[in-house]
Amino acid sequence: MTALGWLPALDRRDLLAAVVAAALGPADGVQVVEIDPALADTAAFCARYGVAMAESANCVVVAGRRGGETRMAACMVLATTRADVNGVVRRRLSARKASFAAMDDAVARTVMEYGGITPVGLPSGWPVLVDAAVAVGASLVIGSGLRRSKLLVSGAWLAALPGAEVIDGLGLPA
Repeated sequence: MTALGWLPALDRRDLLAAVVAAALGPADGVQVVEIDPALADTAAFCARYGVAMAESANCVVVAGRRGGETRMAACMVLATTRADVNGVVRRRLSARKASFAAMDDAVARTVMEYGGITPVGLPSGWPVLVDAAVAVGASLVIGSGLRRSKLLVSGAWLAALPGAEVIDGLGLPA
């Protein structure tokens, strides 16, 4: 991953969604790299830039519904897994039904680009559910809020985000 030309994220605010830049502090140590936006999807990114899928984590926006109320959450799972939306996430949100948020809704609520959504800078009150396998990752590639860049963070850093909760079994085999 070092060959990608990572830079301190706050040195390249132009590569961050505004809400992401606002949420980062100078002590965070987060790095950013510019990529081809056509390759923002994880599998394409990993194949083109030589990053292992196990070194990438995806942010999945989920909507849980119960009695006319909708609760939103972000789930961080390794790219080699999928989020257990109908089990772990549904129970954690105390929802009768949980599903992936519609693309337009996820984009509008996060103020980020689809394919670049990240747990950094999400609306306050959203839980950030982090799979235990993500939390132990030394270096993970995640979205930046924009399709044209990626962030490099540690799993421990993700687990320390506001609203973050580390959950065993959140990620299921893909």
